[in-house]
Amino acid sequence: MDTAEIVFSPVGGTQRVADIITEALGGNKISIDLADAGTNFGTASIKEEDIAVIAVPSYGGRVPELASKRLSQIKGNNARCIIVCVYGNRAYEDTLAELKDIAENDGFKVIAGISAVAEHSIIHRYASGRPDDEDRAELRGFAVKIADKLKNGSTDMSPAIPGNRPYKKQGAGTMVPKTNGSCDNCGLCAQKCPAEAISLGRKAETDSKKCIECMRCVEICPKSARSINKAMVSLAAMALKKACSERKHNELFL
Repeated sequence: MDTAEIVFSPVGGTQRVADIITEALGGNKISIDLADAGTNFGTASIKEEDIAVIAVPSYGGRVPELASKRLSQIKGNNARCIIVCVYGNRAYEDTLAELKDIAENDGFKVIAGISAVAEHSIIHRYASGRPDDEDRAELRGFAVKIADKLKNGSTDMSPAIPGNRPYKKQGAGTMVPKTNGSCDNCGLCAQKCPAEAISLGRKAETDSKKCIECMRCVEICPKSARSINKAMVSLAAMALKKACSERKHNELFL
């Protein structure tokens, strides 16, 4: 039995959560990177006897549209799967419910759901350093309980997953990263952009219609040449302060 790790993680937080769960489950790992714009996801097919861990970040309480489109191309073949949504300590709202619907439409059998917290991708003070040691221990414990469910043969029972249908409306983008004078046109941001929103000319430019505000370009730039408007970040931090200041806990749905 293989474990297929299907992950959309532009800045790494969702990947870290998925790795903790996948490693605790054991088995040979097969990785599918939903953030890789060069992959033909239509050729991806999971074997029925395998387990899939499908992990995405919550973008404004929803599955990122780009991740949804790519995930919908993968053939589940009735393989059992664990759905995981990762959020920056505010709320995940309809993300997990939407992810369950996408996975089932792909032919996966959802046997468990997990919501987990990782450092906020824009406002790093919120959930800073998470997943931390406490999170890792908790997520490993979740994996043990899921493994017990698999061993007991009780995977025909689908878990109750929180969320609303219809889902909440997708938010409008307001934080497209810009390039400053430190840019040396190395091309890394354009090569790694999940949405293929960056072109290289005299200076790197971002197509605001394609940009999903994932912050990968900001995270990986070796010259720290890409950033978002500091005033807008400050306003967003103030708006989220009440919701994000108290430590949120990971949740397991079996």
